[in-house]
Amino acid sequence: MIRSHIGEFAAILTALFWTVTALSFEAASKRIGSLAVNLLRLIVGFVFLSVFTWFYRGFLFPADATGDNWLWLMLSGLIGFVFGDLCLFQAFVVIGARISMLIMALAPPMTALISWIILGETMTLWNFGGMAVTMTGIAVVVLTRDVRGEEIRNIVPLRFNFPVWGLLLAFGGAFGQSLGLVLSKLGMAGYDPFASSQIRVLAGIFGFSVIVTLTKQWRDLGASLKLRRPMLQLSLGAFFGPFLGVSFSLLAVQYANMGVAATLMAIVPILIIPPSVLISKERVTAKEIIGAIVAVTGIAMLFM
Repeated sequence: MIRSHIGEFAAILTALFWTVTALSFEAASKRIGSLAVNLLRLIVGFVFLSVFTWFYRGFLFPADATGDNWLWLMLSGLIGFVFGDLCLFQAFVVIGARISMLIMALAPPMTALISWIILGETMTLWNFGGMAVTMTGIAVVVLTRDVRGEEIRNIVPLRFNFPVWGLLLAFGGAFGQSLGLVLSKLGMAGYDPFASSQIRVLAGIFGFSVIVTLTKQWRDLGASLKLRRPMLQLSLGAFFGPFLGVSFSLLAVQYANMGVAATLMAIVPILIIPPSVLISKERVTAKEIIGAIVAVTGIAMLFM
């Protein structure tokens, strides 16, 4: 049973890792800003990956990757880490976090569609049913909860008229995440997931370095390195994000259907409820509980 669902279990572990990452990066962003966090998290994550692959594979650097591995994984990293994340963070500012995250819930069906076009993967009607139920639960929770963070301090209240530009940015975030994930599966065919993560992270480091250079923020980023607490929070997030989270996401898509894996990895809004209650003393509403139950029902369907 466990062996036959290794990809699905890896996807759920990915969501758990990303939950820790979200909480850690939220705290760090309040002190040093989202752009610094985006670049530094990848640099620290690459260090973790390199140390691990040195002991695990005997390679400090993915020197054994083929040209095709490098091409598709670098492209995946640029589209997923850089394009997708930049669109999402800007969407937070323009239309608010809740609507942005609601649109991001479209990433799983987008992933399934792109995977069908590029890789020829198909899903069963039961898979689609499980995906729909899970996404419904996520949507209920996202629309109920307030999403906080320094980079989105001016959250737009929930309403029905939104700037088209903001909606397009949110769709860009979902599309970047989906296409990046599909290209990563294409690029790591026959290759190790952790070494593949190294290549993707390298692409992200390159992309964000260009952005920091163009925006002339290297001095501010250097000052961030002197702040001990934010750097500890960032390092914790990098360990569970670019190191474990990204690697297990590649393990998930290597063994599971792309749409199913993307759906299971999208349950972070559900998983983040318990730590928000325990750490931030937030109250849980009846709608959130219902949404969580619906999402768990959908997850169970994806395992059946």
